[in-house]
Amino acid sequence: MLIAAVVALLAVSVNASSEDYIIEEEFANVTCGSGIKLQHKSTSFRLHSHAIAYGTGSQQNSVTGFPKGDDPNSVFVVHEAFGEKPCKRGTPFRCGSTIRLKHLETKRFLHSHMHESPLSKQQEVSCFSDTTSDGGDNWKVICLASGDTTWKREKDIRLQHVDTGKYICSSKSFQFRHPIPGQLEVAASVKANGDTVWTVQEGIFFSSESN
Repeated sequence: MLIAAVVALLAVSVNASSEDYIIEEEFANVTCGSGIKLQHKSTSFRLHSHAIAYGTGSQQNSVTGFPKGDDPNSVFVVHEAFGEKPCKRGTPFRCGSTIRLKHLETKRFLHSHMHESPLSKQQEVSCFSDTTSDGGDNWKVICLASGDTTWKREKDIRLQHVDTGKYICSSKSFQFRHPIPGQLEVAASVKANGDTVWTVQEGIFFSSESN
């Protein structure tokens, strides 16, 4: 198998339209090992983390929505689910797959649990542990585009936390102040609504091709 990679302009503007470029078919899928940026559909903020801990709840690394598209702290690497065999780089993820997202900069996994989120009082979402993983890191990819069988770039999805059944969400109604002013709370919601829709935008994408 020949492994090819394409860089989809990590520094592209938040307001860039998908009409500005054409995604080649071989790079249309989100695949194992891809480094992705997830954009929140209704706010255009990117899923984001950093070495800043919550002051309440778990006190693990906070996860937020970030307004700009060119920040490296918004890159997450897609891995197989906890408890599964390592996936092969370039393998597409099917709709309904369970995955983990590892924050590129801090090496911690996107995580949720029964702690309360600080602003909306929903379920906290954090980034946790750079040495171990567990079932709290598992997220189910729910594709929203009719007819899709694999997870596609720029197609709407929801991420459902496997352990609790809640959906990762954000809203401009819940905005942090110091020390991360302007960033939005990211939490997990019991409701699947407009606040729980995301799309993969910029990233580094791998494709497997047969010789």
